[in-house]
Parts: sequence; C-alpha cells; structure tokens
Amino acid sequence: MLGLYWPLDGEFNAAGLLLDVSFEEPPQFALPFALKAPAQIGQMDYRRWDGSPPTAIDECGIPSSSNSAIVIPDVVLVPCVGYTREGYRLGYGGGYFDRWLAEHPGVTSIGIAWAINEASFAVEAHDQALTVIVTEAGVVGA
Repeated sequence: MLGLYWPLDGEFNAAGLLLDVSFEEPPQFALPFALKAPAQIGQMDYRRWDGSPPTAIDECGIPSSSNSAIVIPDVVLVPCVGYTREGYRLGYGGGYFDRWLAEHPGVTSIGIAWAINEASFAVEAHDQALTVIVTEAGVVGA
C-alpha cells in the first residue's frame, strides 16, 4: 500500500501522476487525514483511497479520502517544504508526519521536494529522518 498526499499549491503532484500510470496490478492507495480536535491535536492517520478526486477535507483543510478505513501504508510519500542532506524535512509546522513516522518505524518514507529547497536547519528531538528524499535533480540520502 502506498500512502500519498494531496498536494498544496507549489507541491509536486505525485498523486495525480500515479493516477495516470497504467498498472498491471493496481496498488492500494491511502491519503493522510490530520486531526486537530483537542484530544487528538497533531495526530494523523492514513485512510484507504480509491484514486478518485478527494471528497473529504481533513481538520487542517487538506483534501483527503472520505473512506474511514484506517490503514498503515508500507511506503509513504511525504511533502517537503525544505530538507537536509541527512534526510530531515521541514513541513508546515504541525509535526503530523513526524509523529506518524515515529509511531510506524518500519514504514519506508520518501520525501518529495524541489531541489532548490535544500536547506540547513537545526534538527529537533521529535524530527524523524526520512528513508530517502527525491527531487527533480536526483535522490538524496540513498
């Protein structure tokens, strides 16, 4: 199962690209769903996704799957606002992906970034290094 993300403005649209690929045996997909309710603040799960345009909006306002079946993908694609050569990423500040990755250490995490967004920043205790980061210029951390 592949965990994708629905892109925000300026993010690479991996979900859209994969939906145009013809698979001999289609993989199963999932989209993240972030929660902001006080008891669940900063939590995220993945919900099975059929590949059709998202009809639900998560609590952060990001399109997601309306399917309530929570799943754990084998591989997740993670958007990177910025990244380091060591495999750490900057997101939008909620820590959703870091928390999810910490709870699922066996999952392969692939950061998706634009090469120009390589940065240098202090890594915080909760930050999770990604397995690899892919940019239009190549692979970082393989």
